[in-house]
Amino acid sequence: MEESWDFEFLSRIVDGFVSFLSEFVDDWLANDMRVSIFKILFSWLVVSLIAIHFAWRVYGNTVNDMYYRQGTGGQNGGTPDTAPHRSGW
Repeated sequence: MEESWDFEFLSRIVDGFVSFLSEFVDDWLANDMRVSIFKILFSWLVVSLIAIHFAWRVYGNTVNDMYYRQGTGGQNGGTPDTAPHRSGW
């Protein structure tokens, strides 16, 4: 009994996904302004993500070293071994 429910649920998900894809492809092939704007924005997003990826590969170690503190404080400014000589607030 439960197996038929799982199969029905899975088939509805697959049918919904296939219908979404078919509508998406129909809209993608249409030459209207809405699709053109979407294509431009989607291209901008993909190019931006690729640029961020390559920039991180080139400058990632430099950025990481800027935020990594050397010394007794430990990584990222942890608690030092000795307390400062100033009193509390």
